[in-house]
Amino acid sequence: MRVFRLMIILALALGLSGCGSSKFRSYNGPKVTQVQVHKADRKLYLFHHDKLLKTYDVALGFAPQGHKQFEGDGKTPEGLYYISHRNPDSNYHLSLRVSYPNEADVAFAKAAGKKPGGDIFIHGAPNGPVSQRDWTLGCVAVTDREIETIYAMVTPGTPIYILP
Repeated sequence: MRVFRLMIILALALGLSGCGSSKFRSYNGPKVTQVQVHKADRKLYLFHHDKLLKTYDVALGFAPQGHKQFEGDGKTPEGLYYISHRNPDSNYHLSLRVSYPNEADVAFAKAAGKKPGGDIFIHGAPNGPVSQRDWTLGCVAVTDREIETIYAMVTPGTPIYILP
């Protein structure tokens, strides 16, 4: 009888262990046709055409004013870019890559004898505490829970307008 009870308890425990939450969510609502980041307001907006679907507070690069020009300047880019791909193995929970730098960004940096930088993402939190409001190297950051939703909603190829 004790062995039978132990087996039932073990089976229940194993069954419940599979019920943990996953960072990968599903979304079956209206297609996100545009992402907007308003740097001055620290907001990210997801749109289906002209209909606002979701709004999020964001953190930006550690020197957020102005357009990103060079590697290491701590600025978040400004302008029209695209979501180029999803990164399920991000150091920041999940992430969506922004297509910065574009040809104009590369040409500007090259003319100044510098690198434009890259690896700009919308991502979750780092593996550790965040001690300031704008802390990224130029990315757009949200909470882990929020990036899970954004990651499910936004597909590669979606335009992202990053505004001052």
